[in-house]
Amino acid sequence: MSSLPGRPLPARTPARIRIEALGPVVDGGYPVKRTVGESLTVGADIIRDGHDVLRAVVRWRRPQSSRWEEAPMRHVDAEEAGVRWEADLELEEIGRWTWTVRAWADTPASWREEISRKAAAGQEDLSGELLEGAQLMSAAARRATGAERTRVIDAAAVVADPLVPMLDRVAAALDPEIASICDRHPDQRGAVSPDRPVEVQVDPVLARFGSWYELFPRSWGGLAGVRQRLPALAELGFDVIYLPPIHPIGLTNRKGRNNALVAAPEDPGSPWAIGDATGGHTAVHPDLGTVDDVRALVADARALGMEIALDFAIQCSADHPWLTEHPEWFFRRPDGTLKYAENPPKKYQDIYNADFDCEDWQGLWQALLDAMRYWVDIGVRVFRVDNPHTKPLAFWEWMIREVRAKHPDTIFLAEAFTKAAMMRTLAKLGFNQSYTYFTWKTSRWDLIEYVVELATSGSSAPSSARSFASNFSESRYSSEPARTGTFSYDS
Repeated sequence: MSSLPGRPLPARTPARIRIEALGPVVDGGYPVKRTVGESLTVGADIIRDGHDVLRAVVRWRRPQSSRWEEAPMRHVDAEEAGVRWEADLELEEIGRWTWTVRAWADTPASWREEISRKAAAGQEDLSGELLEGAQLMSAAARRATGAERTRVIDAAAVVADPLVPMLDRVAAALDPEIASICDRHPDQRGAVSPDRPVEVQVDPVLARFGSWYELFPRSWGGLAGVRQRLPALAELGFDVIYLPPIHPIGLTNRKGRNNALVAAPEDPGSPWAIGDATGGHTAVHPDLGTVDDVRALVADARALGMEIALDFAIQCSADHPWLTEHPEWFFRRPDGTLKYAENPPKKYQDIYNADFDCEDWQGLWQALLDAMRYWVDIGVRVFRVDNPHTKPLAFWEWMIREVRAKHPDTIFLAEAFTKAAMMRTLAKLGFNQSYTYFTWKTSRWDLIEYVVELATSGSSAPSSARSFASNFSESRYSSEPARTGTFSYDS
């Protein structure tokens, strides 16, 4: 009788341990977020056939390090058949941490458990078991050093000696000190780890919460005037001073007051119409100051415990140097005219968006990253990003990771007037905060619904939100199903 064709046998002996349900993770792979100084409890389900004693360690790498550190994991299930193991990571550094789990069957501990049961049951002849244990102890001694090695060798000799009374041999085999030494020098042959490690994004405390103050430098006499204003803003308790675009403003199609299509000679135009003949995204408007003024402003703010946030808007005036140097980065209609920005019924005749579907999209991505890095290198660590939900998600994931590879303390805020699902996705890709969460949520019911949503959706569950939600969980305020939250540091 011929057998049906099937899958071939494995080339190597399959592992007998399975590691599953590593967490916490977001949507199966995105890193959770914590702020520096916090502790993160990580865990995994560790499963093996049979009754062998299992051991597990958590292994982690700090940001910018190639060295793995490790610590024992604890078995947290109350039930004998439980499979959950956990450990705590102390996250003392900002950046991207990596962790994984390593598990193995502890043969010496399994043997001790076996002989302990047999001795307790009154089994008299344990000669074979004791010889087996002596071999395991001798192997552990070879992994130890110094006094520990000598201690285990001596104990193994007692366990193996047939002239020693059986009870004394068993006592030597189960000596807690010997067991502790063997545990410190385990035999990890057959140990397994997951195919992919897990990541944790550790951010500055400012990424969790900050009080922002927005001002237009032109109203204060430029960047030098803003510097003079900083002490008063610090006294009020603000953490971040946010400046709209400080770059040169285009002349072509410049808007006047109240969105007038024709600007008067003294009208400065919209700061978001970025760029003129003097420069673009890496230039400072001469009416506001110089790059050195930005450096001084950042330094003064930081000395007062504040950060300067710049606006990062991917849009250009018709006079931006990129339109001449890289016309292929912008969308043109069949008649050759540029397509200005629109958000019907609004029209932005003074602004042109970059075409992320252009053939030279890689050049465009690199230029935008270079512009961002220019300000980061000057010292800016906080950016308010204009309309990120209208740009490719892959671009943001790439850019944020590239920036943080060198400057992991950089914070990105998303100004995204969009659906919660998109905002949640932006958070997973690296944005720390959101500029708004549906600005029309203003009534008592709206706010209650939102906090309940945060506490029950799995996107965010700070203790204060959970407490707030519990007060309404049985009331009419929780009758609506929770939807999704946004930027989580507690998932």
